[in-house]
Amino acid sequence: MKFFVDTANLQEIQEAHDLGVLDGVTTNPSLMAKEGIFGHDNVMAHYKQICEIVDGDISAEVIATDFEGMVREGELLAELHPNIVVKVPMTREGVKAIRHFSERGIKTNCTLVFSAGQAILAAKAGATYVSPFVGRLDDVSTDGLQLIEQIVHIYGNYGYQTQVLAASVRHVMHLVQCAELGADVVTCPLSVITGLLNHPLTDIGLQKFLADHAKGNK
Repeated sequence: MKFFVDTANLQEIQEAHDLGVLDGVTTNPSLMAKEGIFGHDNVMAHYKQICEIVDGDISAEVIATDFEGMVREGELLAELHPNIVVKVPMTREGVKAIRHFSERGIKTNCTLVFSAGQAILAAKAGATYVSPFVGRLDDVSTDGLQLIEQIVHIYGNYGYQTQVLAASVRHVMHLVQCAELGADVVTCPLSVITGLLNHPLTDIGLQKFLADHAKGNK
């Protein structure tokens, strides 16, 4: 399973990279705004900075909602760096844009996916990644993990090459369960990834080893 960090914060991206387990980054307009990054030139410059840190796929989202606008924005994003993946919403125009990019060798991430049917369309259009939102489905009393399981099963039936990128992953158990279900990628806050480090028995065991070592050196 690949680990992507879902942020536009350069310090968090660097920390995740330094941990040695980071495979990529996902961003969106909300994450950019959270970091105070506004304006086309500033956003493009920020993507370049991310690409300098991470040697992996970086999802950069289009703002346009029409086909022509998505294509125009997506092509500009793809020109920034070979690792840029154009993030496109699951809409009628978005599916058309994904097909356009796919035919031209531009990687895509189909985002805001909430059903297996939408995931099938994304794969048929040639998306590199499909992003079902686990946590947001949980928020409306729907089993987000069940959707991951459905998509993995359907893609396996037909040999679709689109990778299942579990998004809106909010805690460690989400991540572990997505791994159990066969998701290709998980994207989440850095705190979820570092949360995998924690176990009380590890802490207790380490304290005991250090205490015993200290006794032996007296």
